[in-house]
Amino acid sequence: MQDITTNYYNTNAKAFIEGTMAADVSNLRERFLSYIPKEGYILDWGCGSARDSLAFMEQGYRVDAVDKSKELCELARLNLGLAVDNQDFLELEAVDKYDGIWACASLLHASWEELPDIFRIAKRALKLEGVIYASFKYGNFEGERKGRYFTDMTLEAFEKILPDINRANDKYKLELMENWITCDVRESRGDEKWLNLILKKVD
Repeated sequence: MQDITTNYYNTNAKAFIEGTMAADVSNLRERFLSYIPKEGYILDWGCGSARDSLAFMEQGYRVDAVDKSKELCELARLNLGLAVDNQDFLELEAVDKYDGIWACASLLHASWEELPDIFRIAKRALKLEGVIYASFKYGNFEGERKGRYFTDMTLEAFEKILPDINRANDKYKLELMENWITCDVRESRGDEKWLNLILKKVD
């Protein structure tokens, strides 16, 4: 995550949580959970308020929650009642650990150049047949916007980085299972479009 973005969330953590905690993404979670075994192990990667971690835990899943913003980690810990790791995407060292990785509106803060490595790290961290859900603002913009760094995404653009995620000599691949466009669920933001992706680790 770009430093400008981390600084933004550290400075605006409380306001950000107040603006996103009530956002209803239950349909997205259920679509993701359709791939996850009962009581499976989920990484909430860039957990923000820990809204989704809490929902997963209430449904009986094991959850690890991480975020790059130290202030968000502290507030998310209060929401969850358990530790939230302060960690960058590139620092994840897990291997074959998770049934699912939930990256809801988080990887969009990574740069275009970083994204292949980040998805390869996710692939390493997933169990075989595990899935990653990721969402991006829909479009072609990359750069600073309202104090944060964004990499917007289209399906065509994402397909261009798939060869870097799945190199020829890799034992495992990430296979794109689903992609769909949604409108922002937050109040007065319904005109904003999002690209949603689900990829599965396969051999």
